[in-house]
Amino acid sequence: MPSTPRTSLIGSASCTVVVCRGCCCGDTRKHPGTDHAWQLELLRAGAAEHGFQVRTTDCLGPCDQANVIVVRPSAAGRRAGGRAAWIGFVMDDEGTEEVVQWAAAGGPGVAEPPLTLELQFIEPPREARVRSRRRR
Repeated sequence: MPSTPRTSLIGSASCTVVVCRGCCCGDTRKHPGTDHAWQLELLRAGAAEHGFQVRTTDCLGPCDQANVIVVRPSAAGRRAGGRAAWIGFVMDDEGTEEVVQWAAAGGPGVAEPPLTLELQFIEPPREARVRSRRRR
């Protein structure tokens, strides 16, 4: 039986937002003024409306810069030279909304991040940089 070519893989056309929910990010004891559940709701609502993906993960590493969010490029974004953007200190609705708007616009390699969000970009931990070099 001949196979039909797939024109698009699930998730390949959109960027992915990875939200740290490890030891420090998302912890109400360490950051009592932040509604961490609401932050995830905002991100998931934006994803449902605009078609990008949201995932949560355990500790990403830079705990002193919590809450950390990584915006990973889509396949098109990677082809255009986009790389994962690590964003630190995303603790309020405004920062979260900027992540949503950037992901909705296409994310790394497709759209420029808002300047105020770009000011929150952080270096990924060494382990993440080593892993990304191996994948190229």
